[in-house]
Amino acid sequence: MSLEITFLGTGAAYPTPARGASALVLRREGQCWLFDCGEGTQTQLMRSHLRAARITKIFITHLHGDHIFGLPGLLCTLSLQSSPDGSKAPVDIYGPLGLRSFLWRSLELSHSQLLFPYTVHELVPTRDQCPAEEFKDFSGLDRAEALPQGPPGRVLHLDPAEDSYLLVEDEQLVVRAFRLFHRVPSFGFVLEEKPRPGKLNVQKLKDLGVQPGPLYGRLKSGAAIVLESGATLHPADVLEAPIPGRKICVLGDCSGALGAGALRLCQQADLLVHEATLGDSQQDKARERGHSTPGTAARLARQCRAKRLVLTHFSQRYTAGHAELQQLRGQAEAVLDGQEVMLAEDFMTIEIPVKK
Repeated sequence: MSLEITFLGTGAAYPTPARGASALVLRREGQCWLFDCGEGTQTQLMRSHLRAARITKIFITHLHGDHIFGLPGLLCTLSLQSSPDGSKAPVDIYGPLGLRSFLWRSLELSHSQLLFPYTVHELVPTRDQCPAEEFKDFSGLDRAEALPQGPPGRVLHLDPAEDSYLLVEDEQLVVRAFRLFHRVPSFGFVLEEKPRPGKLNVQKLKDLGVQPGPLYGRLKSGAAIVLESGATLHPADVLEAPIPGRKICVLGDCSGALGAGALRLCQQADLLVHEATLGDSQQDKARERGHSTPGTAARLARQCRAKRLVLTHFSQRYTAGHAELQQLRGQAEAVLDGQEVMLAEDFMTIEIPVKK
């Protein structure tokens, strides 16, 4: 089962000919999940090998313009390229409180009518996710006026016990969000595949008189079987240890993570995507603006024992291929004792192999 991410925009603040604004796509089983949608994302999609029509879920880390200004336009373009289909599943959009109003008003004021349904699931932030003077309570938006045509969706509150938000869960995977500190409330997202059953001990089965066939499938699926002798054989008797699933962590803009949820959820991540807007020599400036440096990102990766760290969201002063950009890599690798760190580039694709 393929699992890969493609960076569409790796620059901070605004798009340039060299770097697009923040956006990346996770592709799994033919579906595309978009994380952030800065201005120009739809153009970047057209230049990539990805198909925008395959987007089924969108995750927005925070409400700064360089992460959301491309969203209304992308949805409108997807609508122009589609035909009315009442049976089509809605595109699920997840993001901070206020995102529903932003989308609804943008589409309403521009007289844009989408030919497909969409839902907006809003994460209610906590006040400590940004400086007190920057926090804005959007819970009362549109309370005084009805939104008869506004998109449906859930309002998701922090689970205090888990210190996270449960967004998606099915038989194969779970997606959670955790809190970050930035100039506005920001979030990180963790996609984790559930463990797969371990391999069957075929020799042991044959010794017990169980030949290859449907019974093997029942054991693999977790069901017990009854042998000819009348004894019950449980899956645990013949299955090796479960095979861990893959885990990808995508963090929004931040100067650090809040609470224990982030460290717990990101433990042993196969891939950790973290912003590094400015170099370590400008750490005070980065922290003042709610951003991270390579050292900040690497320290989190070390705490989480992440297997791969990818830096992104670079200040536009660091042009692709510039020597100063390579210094950012070195600053992170120094914290990780030489472990290789990757610098994200637009249209770079990283595959996360299946564990065996």
